[in-house]
Amino acid sequence: MSLSEPRWPRRGFGRILLASVFLTGLAGLSACQVRPLYSSSGQSAEALKSIEISEARDRVEQEVRNSLIFLLAGGAGEPANPVYRLELTVTNRLMGVLYDSSTDLAAAGRVVVKADFNLIEIASGKTIRSGNRAAVALVDLPNQEFAKLRAVRDAESRAARELAEVIRADLSAAVAAERP
Repeated sequence: MSLSEPRWPRRGFGRILLASVFLTGLAGLSACQVRPLYSSSGQSAEALKSIEISEARDRVEQEVRNSLIFLLAGGAGEPANPVYRLELTVTNRLMGVLYDSSTDLAAAGRVVVKADFNLIEIASGKTIRSGNRAAVALVDLPNQEFAKLRAVRDAESRAARELAEVIRADLSAAVAAERP
């Protein structure tokens, strides 16, 4: 086959196969529905602003809660007349991953922050969405105790902000499905 010859099949099974693949691709694309998830206007944005979040029990849960309040309301704070209530429970854990065999101390680790959540419509008491999500932040663990505590706290804060982003996306999808 030389460069001047066409590479497309001219007849027979190859041409039929090529046409069927093209038509199948078009049929698959026609079933797609595209809607902006992070739109700043519309009913779903207003619904996100009307979500009340349960009180926090510790510092990491407070970080997730504060980030969620900011993300859901666009910096406007908590709603005066909430339509939904988000029950949120957050846990965190530090795990060492690189151990020095001579000192039996971890040189690096990861902080895992997990959240169980339940979005409830206040008027009816109906659960709109429930689930659990997790976020991981890596951390270096130095020998100095204060530096180690500060590094763990910073990793918890990073994981909490990331977890709030994931939960916001999940809530946005749930509210968009609830309100057509």
